[in-house]
Amino acid sequence: MRVACCLVPDLPLAAQLRAEPELAGLPLVLASGTGPRAEIIGVSPEAARRGVRRRGSVAHARTLCSELRVRALSPALEQTARDALLDAALGCAPRAMLAPRASGAYAAEAAVLLDASGVTPLFRSEAGFAAALAARAGALGLPGCVAIASSRCVAHLAARRLAGAAGEVCVLPPGSESAWLAPLPIDLLGPDDALAETLSGLGVRTLRDLLRLPRRALGARLGPPVLRLVALARGEEPDLPLPVPEPSSLFEAIDLEFAVERLEALGFLLQGLLSRLLARLEARRLACGELGLVLSLEGGGRDARRIGLAAPTLDLRVLVRLVCASLEARPPSAAVVAAALETEGRPLALDQLDLFRPAGPAPAALGRTLAELAALSGRERVGAPEVADDHRPDAFGLTPFLPSNRGCASRVEDQAHVLAVRALRPPVAAEVRTQHGRPEWIRSAVASGRVVQIAGPWRTTGGWWSREQRFAYDYFDVQTSDGSLARLRFDHLERRWQIDGVYD
Repeated sequence: MRVACCLVPDLPLAAQLRAEPELAGLPLVLASGTGPRAEIIGVSPEAARRGVRRRGSVAHARTLCSELRVRALSPALEQTARDALLDAALGCAPRAMLAPRASGAYAAEAAVLLDASGVTPLFRSEAGFAAALAARAGALGLPGCVAIASSRCVAHLAARRLAGAAGEVCVLPPGSESAWLAPLPIDLLGPDDALAETLSGLGVRTLRDLLRLPRRALGARLGPPVLRLVALARGEEPDLPLPVPEPSSLFEAIDLEFAVERLEALGFLLQGLLSRLLARLEARRLACGELGLVLSLEGGGRDARRIGLAAPTLDLRVLVRLVCASLEARPPSAAVVAAALETEGRPLALDQLDLFRPAGPAPAALGRTLAELAALSGRERVGAPEVADDHRPDAFGLTPFLPSNRGCASRVEDQAHVLAVRALRPPVAAEVRTQHGRPEWIRSAVASGRVVQIAGPWRTTGGWWSREQRFAYDYFDVQTSDGSLARLRFDHLERRWQIDGVYD
């Protein structure tokens, strides 16, 4: 088995820069709050070069760097960044999992483990696979390093060894792990403080020093935790196959430092959430389906809504328009202090055309067009018409629009000529002159002149039990002297003539 590990050494800082890329290259710190006494938890390299250190206060850091940017630590941003790292891995391999959260000196790191077996035919080499994984994580705003080894633990340790060099890769050939591990410092195994102090007192600085000590004596004196470190140092920790993640929804969230009341500002914030959500979907070769929007309101309220799409899409402009239209139709009842978006990833539409019909629209372009039409006119008004189970003559239904893949059964010249009726909604008023109760002359916006041919009438009635829904029509198919072929009807209730369809 070959396992790859992609590690982001400082996830809270990377998550903040992922949400605010304009802060890249500026002195930035993450604190427990925005007040002057808040404790600093994360420090960017630019701020560290100015002398800013962790565990200090924001007030002291500002005395060292006047241009310092301070942001409150956001658990929501950190969690979504961790999920995005898993999405980057699933875009390269079908089996992946997030490594358990570390503690101590490595509490800020995030790592994902994925199956790297058999990747050479796709990426030419394991190094090419590692470089592709690092590039995909970097595209999601998570710069990290990648290592490949024969076990999860060794791959994780090798990635820790590369920490601080974003984009670097390390490939350990099978059988060389023990020799590579020997000179590494014992701190890479992440022992707890008490065990690390005891090992330091025994003169153990590297994994080689640890392996020189008798295993049974170590276990008797220091207990089971040191035996696990020995197994890790030897690369002998048993590994189970990496799982295939179950389908789950993708979630993006942000905690706002200040309450937002204006819809324009809220739309700008949601655009950032949508762009990050679409980047994760694109990394997994998926498209955005129905959106779930949850707004946390000032005072403890909550505004949850569903935003439907006519077709899955990756078009940011269309999604922003749909979200803004939903907010304008039903504005939040109070100022917003946090926002979250959720969606189910949908496979991108693929269309295999046959040889006997013209090329249709690209599936992605068709989905984008349907989504734009839904944003303009409403989701309930976009689709393909279908015959409704209803007795009314003008009743119809809508189903999701799906292009037909049926090929031509025969050549066009061999097909029988079939008339198609184009319904007019609403019907067009007509002025009709009759003779013996049958139309003789018509004037309207779609057909005018003397009636040349006529068929009918066909009487349709119904809804007699309701004054609002009852109807009674006499239908005629007529051809006028101007060459038009139309469907004419007489409304017995309103005593007027109308044209409700034309034949093509």
